[in-house]
Amino acid sequence: MSVDITGKEVVYREAIAEGRIILKPTTIEIIKRGLIEKGDVFESAKVSAFYAVKNTPYVLAYCHPIKITHISFEYEISDNSILVRVLVKAIERTGVEMEALMGVLTALATIWDMVKKYEKDESGNYPSTKITDVRIVRKVKRCLNNVP
Repeated sequence: MSVDITGKEVVYREAIAEGRIILKPTTIEIIKRGLIEKGDVFESAKVSAFYAVKNTPYVLAYCHPIKITHISFEYEISDNSILVRVLVKAIERTGVEMEALMGVLTALATIWDMVKKYEKDESGNYPSTKITDVRIVRKVKRCLNNVP
């Protein structure tokens, strides 16, 4: 069953989601030096995030296809983690929170995939690697005459 948004007003929508991946400090150093064999970790994560945002309704069954007007991708790297932030904008009848979350989660999974070689222990497991703190940081809904 789908939610009927026919009667909802078309308004400016914005959502920012963020999440973090915890990595070994040695892996962070390899990323900083640009030595990951699979390529540029952050460019790959960005492309994956954009693709996920645009394809959210094909993964989440109850999300409506919407016209995205803007996506941005940011990251902050620390000694043992990477914070990813995705901003999504649209002028639509329904919000963009799920699109922002899909962007963040996919970017984080992409980072994990690119560095998993360095995160595995002797048995092939990932004892310290984890994705955490995924959340919506901000949601905006404004009538069209107040669009930035």
